[in-house]
Amino acid sequence: MIADPIFPDLAVVVDPTPAAVSAPASVRAEAWNDAGTAPRSPRQGLPRVAGGEPWPAAFAAHPAAAGIHGDVEETAAAVPARRMGLPRAATTAASQAVAAPVAAPTTPAATSVDPAPHPLLPSTRTEQPEIAAQPTPPPNRDGRFSRGRWARAVMSGVGLMVAAGMVVALTRWFLSAKFMQDFLATYPGEYELPVGAPAGVPTWLGWQHFFTVFLMVLIIRSGLGVRTEKRPALLWSPRNNSDRKISMSLWFHQALDILWILNGIVFIVLLFVTGQWMKIVPTSWTVIPNAVSAGLQYMALDWPTENGWVNYNSLQQLAYFATVFLAAPLAIASGVRMSHVWPKKATRLSRAYPIEWARAVHFPVMIYFVVFIVMHVALVFATGMLRNLNHMYAGQDAVSWDGFWIFAASLVVIASGWIAARPVVLVPIARLFGKVSRG
Repeated sequence: MIADPIFPDLAVVVDPTPAAVSAPASVRAEAWNDAGTAPRSPRQGLPRVAGGEPWPAAFAAHPAAAGIHGDVEETAAAVPARRMGLPRAATTAASQAVAAPVAAPTTPAATSVDPAPHPLLPSTRTEQPEIAAQPTPPPNRDGRFSRGRWARAVMSGVGLMVAAGMVVALTRWFLSAKFMQDFLATYPGEYELPVGAPAGVPTWLGWQHFFTVFLMVLIIRSGLGVRTEKRPALLWSPRNNSDRKISMSLWFHQALDILWILNGIVFIVLLFVTGQWMKIVPTSWTVIPNAVSAGLQYMALDWPTENGWVNYNSLQQLAYFATVFLAAPLAIASGVRMSHVWPKKATRLSRAYPIEWARAVHFPVMIYFVVFIVMHVALVFATGMLRNLNHMYAGQDAVSWDGFWIFAASLVVIASGWIAARPVVLVPIARLFGKVSRG
């Protein structure tokens, strides 16, 4: 350390190499900011050598010391020293060379420059983080899945088929027992309907069936859209309340719900007026053992007697009853609670029927409808496709292709509605009942 020629009371740590003496002014005056004020006093660290003085010595490189702004008289108290840490020299020899006193240079001023980084301390330099190399995909890719995943998927499918075959075999063995043969004879899978029950499928029931399926498919589509929508692009509000806005997806879903409810009301009225209710509403407690019998026959792939033109088996009857009189009311009640038609000021009613309950019911009910539709269509095709389609779509108890082609045409209409359910079609319709704005 040497005495500074301008600040006698201060000690200067210098680098004995010429590079340190000839460092540019921007480096020598780095302890001063643009406003010309000095930073806070530094914290001295441990001595560089055993028995030496703490390092660095108190010093601050004032611009005047570099000969930039002329002579300025200041003391060590007025010019706080620069904060420096432990020595960063890589070797002991370099540390001793920095700590040894040297002769004062002939240049106007001298200061210290940052030595080499210490191997045990983090570097003060800002370095760009290294980007890890992305792993290359394995060469045996086939589409989105690797060959191993495809193999596991195939093996899972084979496993399910084997499990299904075992269930069928075990059910057949179970039904071959003597006590089960007696059970099937007593409860064949259906019971006699009350006297006066109508036979056949009237035309209005076929149309109601089509409208129900059409609306249900679009309701499921729009419901999934509402559930997965993050930020709606379009909003709808009623004409008499512009502040109450909902997404277009939710408006479409609720509009379909209203049509579905109206269609259901017409269906229920005609069902009881024409006496068709006796085919889907249980009228005897024997419906339970007969439903068990029909379910076992389905599992054994030994289909129960199909006579839907006159009577449904007990398992079908319970499924239709649960869909019409249980699942549908639950869907309506939970949907109304979550819709914009629910009164916001009905505090007591809202407390008695929390919206969390409605949310916990609404989605599982939709899952039930999806499962019911899939199983219903599968059994229609598996237990006599042409005759079953003729019953519902052609209104006749015969084996012909008439009902199939009507069913195919209904699928085209449903697919067209699915494709047309887009903003370009929905916005003009929504504007007939309210206002549409961008989200």
